[in-house]
Amino acid sequence: MKNAEELLRTSLWGQSLTAEEMDRALAGTIERSFAPGAFICMKGEPVDYWMGIIDGLGKMASHWTTGKTTSLTGISVGGWFGEGSLMKKEPRRYDVMALRETRVAFMNRATFNWLLDHSIPFNRYMIAQLNERLGQFIGMIENERMLDTDARIARGLAALFNPVLYPGTNRLLQISQEELGYLAGVSRQRANQALKVLEDAGLVRSEYGGIHIVDLEGLRSFGD
Repeated sequence: MKNAEELLRTSLWGQSLTAEEMDRALAGTIERSFAPGAFICMKGEPVDYWMGIIDGLGKMASHWTTGKTTSLTGISVGGWFGEGSLMKKEPRRYDVMALRETRVAFMNRATFNWLLDHSIPFNRYMIAQLNERLGQFIGMIENERMLDTDARIARGLAALFNPVLYPGTNRLLQISQEELGYLAGVSRQRANQALKVLEDAGLVRSEYGGIHIVDLEGLRSFGD
């Protein structure tokens, strides 16, 4: 993605908007950049925007005052998030951090609500988005309880290729072993071990600057 306008125009929901609706969406959206490790949004803060990843990689997580942290999921290029908290009008219930230099589109609440009120395609997209998100987290709970670390990392990689949640993810996933460890909640060393297992299985191939996904379906079923 080059900028926020391109993200909006190429998004699954953006392609279905009328010219008037797209103009309204663009007028109500701004772009911000975040350094690696910076908070894109924080748990407990007011929710005023719907957000989409233009470029980079984010991690949805929860940080407790006790110092404990749990990673929830990654958010890759083309992914939008925060709609649930925005519609419920509650304080944000999770943190999102930039794992690398990341650019994010911020659509304000008024524009988001206007699209809900005026665009049937936008509403249909939102239903699909919420349904996919629900399925994603149900799957994560199952994986956490049933699978070993290698399989969880395989499923975590595969989750970044959800065609509804993250339609912009490239098969050459620009992610480091350290970033993968952050997403999976394990050390860099343990993530590296898991990658070697997945490489030996013919599912991925480590390349300069990232991980090439060789067999996406194989990742989705690894550990069954």
